[in-house]
Amino acid sequence: MPVNVPDGLPAIETLSKENIFLMTEARARTQDIRPLEIAILNLMPTKIATETQLIRLLSNTPLQIHLTLISMSGHVSKNTSAEHMEAFYISSDEALKRRFDGLIITGAPVETLPFEEVDYWDNLQALFEWSKANVFSSLYICWGVNAALWHFYHIDKHLLEEKLSGVYELDIYDKANNLMRGFDDSFYMPQSRYATVYPEDLEGTDLKVVAGSPETGAVIFALPNYRQVFAIGHMEYDALTLDKEYRRDVKAGLPIAVPINYYPQDDPDRHPQTRWRTYAHQFFANWLNHCVYQETPYDLTKM
Repeated sequence: MPVNVPDGLPAIETLSKENIFLMTEARARTQDIRPLEIAILNLMPTKIATETQLIRLLSNTPLQIHLTLISMSGHVSKNTSAEHMEAFYISSDEALKRRFDGLIITGAPVETLPFEEVDYWDNLQALFEWSKANVFSSLYICWGVNAALWHFYHIDKHLLEEKLSGVYELDIYDKANNLMRGFDDSFYMPQSRYATVYPEDLEGTDLKVVAGSPETGAVIFALPNYRQVFAIGHMEYDALTLDKEYRRDVKAGLPIAVPINYYPQDDPDRHPQTRWRTYAHQFFANWLNHCVYQETPYDLTKM
């Protein structure tokens, strides 16, 4: 089944060429079905690329999805046109008036800043509080994980001495977890971050570590009822996203290492290898089906 996206969204052209099943709002209005209401709070600077990446993963299930894109009220995007934001996004203030089956909060390039110095921190905290009663399952990605852990559990991020960049093999600690249905004993996931979470940070909370490794720390963890799911990495990344980030950092003169386990023989002159795409599709399908669709109320006012 398709993802119902706003008419004219740039992702439509890209994903249609990949044979991804999308449906415009005009066509969806002719169908008598209650789609899942999924919202994406897109904090990434490359908003169109992130939209495309996440929609690609959300589309690979039998479930129909109505997608809403959210931007932070009072924050002006420097890398995406105002026309695009006005045409396809609602503000976080507007989102507070609605309910959703699922909410995805992306990463943001603000990991090294104290949370209180992020210019939209107050509005993000308001969204976090609203989500407790108005979103059935929230999925936090990368910096979104750090921000949610600080807000909900007062667990601070641990800044790393150097950027964790590459494609890391992760061990599954809870094979019976619904998020890991269909997974092998271990799997690959891109990492691109300056902060980490240690398993011991989560002690004293109800959060259970699902997957991680000694190198990466706790990567996937969740509440037993899946109302909060955390994935501190980037399953959504395209094949060349890490490559673009690496070359951007090199050009900027940053002390950046070659992303590990990404280029053949760690040689950036060779084409990168994609090891995570199947797992990414499976993870998002598991979240949508087992954590959202199977549990969310049909009438969202009864959440």
